[in-house]
Amino acid sequence: MRVGLFTNNYLPFRGGVTTAVETLREGLDALGHRAWVFAPAPARALPEPAFVFRYPSVPAPTYPGFALPLPLSPRLARTARQLQLEIFHAQHPFLLGPAARRLARAEGRPIVFTYHTRYEKYAHYVPLPERLVAALAVRLSCRFADATDLVVAPSGHIAHVLASRGVRAPVVVVPTGVDLDRFRPGDREAARRGLGLPPDAPICLYVGRLDREKSVERIIEAFASIAEAVSGARLLLVGQGSHAGPLERRAAASRAHERIHFVGGVARGELPPYYQASDLFLFASETETQGLVLAEAHACGLPAVAVRASGVDEVIRDGETGLLTKAEAAELADAAIGLLLDRSRRENMARAARGCAEAEFSAVRQVAVMAGQYRALLERRR
Repeated sequence: MRVGLFTNNYLPFRGGVTTAVETLREGLDALGHRAWVFAPAPARALPEPAFVFRYPSVPAPTYPGFALPLPLSPRLARTARQLQLEIFHAQHPFLLGPAARRLARAEGRPIVFTYHTRYEKYAHYVPLPERLVAALAVRLSCRFADATDLVVAPSGHIAHVLASRGVRAPVVVVPTGVDLDRFRPGDREAARRGLGLPPDAPICLYVGRLDREKSVERIIEAFASIAEAVSGARLLLVGQGSHAGPLERRAAASRAHERIHFVGGVARGELPPYYQASDLFLFASETETQGLVLAEAHACGLPAVAVRASGVDEVIRDGETGLLTKAEAAELADAAIGLLLDRSRRENMARAARGCAEAEFSAVRQVAVMAGQYRALLERRR
């Protein structure tokens, strides 16, 4: 099959959608299919692999480092036709999503849409009244979903939400998978040596964007209590984002400031040692469709303490692979302290976490499911 992946988020920008697109592209290639990525041009031109095509773009006014694609390009429309794409797969309902749909309809090909994002939770990035933007985002994203041939939901909760909002297009649940050979339990001591971390300190880890919707300030607040209760505990924050400055100031004002470390952005291929070196993953976001970093942590045998929220509760098995708490820093801290002080329980959870990842989040299995969905769409059109 010949597949076009149309995304508003792509390398060098790091995030869940970028990871999902690359996981799918690599997996399709491994199965013998051909996949091409259509994405916005970054601010600084980079050497590009042959499978990437860039739309002209402009800088996003409210998010530094993010590019907004200009979705009308006769040149790339010709490219899509010349590639003889059989499947057009949109990753967003805006900008390059409608561009993919126009091209698919013009060629008489199926259009697939993955509902990666709870768009109403990102309304604060648009300089208009937040409630108005949130309502409009829901309406437009559901209208776009309803005009596609297949909607992919990363979790059962999102599938239910789409149905409750009146989306009538077929919806299939296919979480983004994790490369279980790359993300796997490793030598904890070797990982710590490689990262320059102390051999015995209890380490809490967060991986993800440092943006407002991720609620990282709740983790920083919780860690102040963790640091008081657990001798030598450290917090590593791996990622970058528009909220990094305020988070760094909050950390500097914390009574545990000397034990909070901002690592910065890390390429995905370099993430496994951080998971392998850590004792516990902390996560406080309530805006996820899946919580991909939780699946990565589990694949590395790392239990998690997280706020109970949609998507998150479909990765963490409460009491088995981690603990789910109320959206309060004190609750997050208490759960984390209990696990950090109970090595035996934490080790049992680590084994269960890896088993969960193997059973439910294998990239190989999920890409094969997606390829099967593509194939079914093509067969229905013959």
